[in-house]
Amino acid sequence: MMTVQTLYGAVTREVWRQLKDIRLLICDVDGVLSDGMIYLGNEGEEYKSFCTRDGFGIKAILNAGIEVAVITGRSSRIVNDRMTALGVHHIYQGQSDKMQSYGELLAQLDLVPAQVAYIGDDVVDLPVMQDCGLGVAVADAHPLVLQRAGYTTRTIGGRGAVREFCDLLLDARGLLERAEGMSV
Repeated sequence: MMTVQTLYGAVTREVWRQLKDIRLLICDVDGVLSDGMIYLGNEGEEYKSFCTRDGFGIKAILNAGIEVAVITGRSSRIVNDRMTALGVHHIYQGQSDKMQSYGELLAQLDLVPAQVAYIGDDVVDLPVMQDCGLGVAVADAHPLVLQRAGYTTRTIGGRGAVREFCDLLLDARGLLERAEGMSV
């Protein structure tokens, strides 16, 4: 199998080709942008942690002209605040049917599935992952998701997996070194 060497190891030539076509990255939140843990306080407050490396990656691909969206089954002000701070405008929360939001994004941005990558960690992500151009699983995803992903990150969810994939998107376009000097 022919491969391309990256900072994160070898990727197949097919994945490398697909990376160049991606115009939209859609991310799940829990287990992908966060570590999947939800902390609840005595007064009902909810806490999540987000990796700053993932935030840098998102800003870098936005600066490179690649759109970013989140589609998540849960609703949380924390997610809205974090994504808005990063410059993500396409935020879909409380989505039990992620395919509906995915379809809306394709229409709104005038994209075809081959131009979309989706990064997920659990079986609810599979319908979109299997329809889009490149379905990506985080390293600690559910085994069924790992089996069906076109690419699996070497990094676990909430700990830089999104950054890894953003770096690959930039590297495939020859823009990774430009992102190094970016301030966020």
